[in-house]
Amino acid sequence: MAHHAFKIKSLTLAVIACSGPQISFAEDLSEKTMRLSPVVVTATRVEQNSFDLPVAIDVVTKKDIQDGQLQMTLSESMIRVPGITAQNRTQQAQDPQISSRGFGSRASFGVRGIRIFLDGIPLTMPDGQGQPGIVDLSAIRSVEVMRGPFSALYGNTSGGVIQMLTENAPETPEVGGSIMFGSYNTKREILKASGTSENVEYLLNVSNFSSDGYRDNSKSDKQLATAKFKFNISDSTKLTTLVNWFQQDAQDPNGLTKADVKADRKGVVPAVRNADLKVSRSHAQVGFNLEHQLNENNALNVITYVGTRENEQIIATHPLGANARNSQISREFYGADLRWDNKGQVFDKAYNISFGLNYGKSIDARLDTNILAAGLPISTLNRQEDNTVFNFDQYVQGKLSVLDNVDLHAGLRHTRVNLNVEDQLLPPDNSGAVTYEKTNPVIGAVWKVTPSFNLYANYGRGFETPTFFEASFNSTANTATPNLNLKPSESQNVEIGAKAFVTDNTQINLTAFSVKTKDELVVSANQFGRTVYANANDTSRTGLELSVDSEFDHNISTYFSYSLLNAKFDSAYVGNAGLIASGNRIPGTYKTQLYGEVAWKYQPLGFKTAFEASHNSKVYVNDVNSETAPAYTLFNLRAGFEQKLAHWHFKEYVRVENLFDKEYIGSVRINDGNGRFYEPAAGRNYLLGLTANYKF
Repeated sequence: MAHHAFKIKSLTLAVIACSGPQISFAEDLSEKTMRLSPVVVTATRVEQNSFDLPVAIDVVTKKDIQDGQLQMTLSESMIRVPGITAQNRTQQAQDPQISSRGFGSRASFGVRGIRIFLDGIPLTMPDGQGQPGIVDLSAIRSVEVMRGPFSALYGNTSGGVIQMLTENAPETPEVGGSIMFGSYNTKREILKASGTSENVEYLLNVSNFSSDGYRDNSKSDKQLATAKFKFNISDSTKLTTLVNWFQQDAQDPNGLTKADVKADRKGVVPAVRNADLKVSRSHAQVGFNLEHQLNENNALNVITYVGTRENEQIIATHPLGANARNSQISREFYGADLRWDNKGQVFDKAYNISFGLNYGKSIDARLDTNILAAGLPISTLNRQEDNTVFNFDQYVQGKLSVLDNVDLHAGLRHTRVNLNVEDQLLPPDNSGAVTYEKTNPVIGAVWKVTPSFNLYANYGRGFETPTFFEASFNSTANTATPNLNLKPSESQNVEIGAKAFVTDNTQINLTAFSVKTKDELVVSANQFGRTVYANANDTSRTGLELSVDSEFDHNISTYFSYSLLNAKFDSAYVGNAGLIASGNRIPGTYKTQLYGEVAWKYQPLGFKTAFEASHNSKVYVNDVNSETAPAYTLFNLRAGFEQKLAHWHFKEYVRVENLFDKEYIGSVRINDGNGRFYEPAAGRNYLLGLTANYKF
């Protein structure tokens, strides 16, 4: 988390002038050092204090990502962010189930409805499908999470933007490693080297993960590598190269019915064993970020990236696993973003503005083979096609200080997305193409009522296109063909909020929002290994988000977040299960979520500990709202010691999750045709870790 610091002479002035929740007390009580709210880049593409932005944006810091955490999925740390649902699948065959204000709750794998970036480089393909699993969280220094209208300025998305930022290299070289042990034979090893040599900053990070998993048939292993090099060519020119790689093999335990959960929550249905459900993935990409300061008022930023991805998955196409297919996707992708930033004054009013062009392309060679029929091995092609998607966008975004205490923010993005299917398995010819195009405006304003109290409001239109996964099937039958008749969803998004420092140690953020969506993409059917999507009519989302962050004397800190979401169908529509009534809740969305944490440090011993609590309300699992996963409340405990001995820095820590061994459903599978909606999460489990770093 980036901060600015300044000094003041009295507590009264501190309260008035503060812009951040964290305080460190100097030896002289007449002089205090205050820290400002984190500086973020996601909201406006240029560094700016988050407190002064008319958007709901939170920063998850390195300590929240890494301290006492396994550092394998974003769900570990995203749970603390209001408005974000981060569900624990307790298995590695799919990415974590992450949604923002209910957008993305329908995703059966990957992350949908949210744009994901790593140091400005997209991890979301042009069609909107995100893959955060390629990132090793042990190399991440912070995560910026933005919700609301301004996310539309990043492309075809409605829910928000998640941007992960890798660690910066220290001036003095360091090497280190971590080893972790946990329940279910979980192991994780991390090795890291970083430093600065002349004009080059470098970071190298490799890790290995393996686990037998909580449930049957959930064994997995994963290796990741991250390499970052920043070349300081001159005072005005910098080039950053970022390389990411991973290899993964994971068994898929699939979902259970309510009866299955009651009988054996760790178990799997016969189809899982009979078809040997599993997935194998590999991914490699390299990105370049060139920053050039033309002069004090103008700068250029060029981002390019290229990569490959291989995905092979065994999928059951029969309730008992008597039939199965092998789905293989070989992907090549690349893209670029060119941006010009300009700042200055007009009529004595400060402004900044950014103009940009964005292009991305992804080519999937898809091969589906029937490998099991009536329990006997076969090898019959049922699908062979090339899926190509590209986008070409233009955007402008800027800020004008219309008054000394009022800033106006606005932006516009024109998005064009093309999906093209070339069928290689003939006849019949199932080739086809579709193009989606939209221009979306966003406008917002922040009123700085006092130096410690801001009010803001914004409005924007959103645009979300179907992904290739969502357009894969027009039915659950063996004769299913691509569904290119899906329409994009369009939304209108209104948000108002307040940010305040109510005392010299407490910051409060409060946001209210309303989103109206037309033609929302929903799961129509999910059966026989095929998920079919359709357009609903009208949906709405209204809600509140609250966070309270405090630091007290004696190294005690507290954090609390609350999310209220009413996501429902505003008009009836006919789905696969029949008539879906107006007023039904959108499945996979939780009406209330709470997170709380109390932390304490005892510096003489290098000891720190925290007690965490979270609560999720019940959640509907299908459009007809006939079944729910029950509400649950969890408690976690983490603790550790830290020592510095000469050049060495050691950390020892323990984490106990689900302290009271609560039985609960970690995530749900929307509209599953076999009624296997539920993925049970682990009971009480532990993690032990040791970290050692050497500084030269």
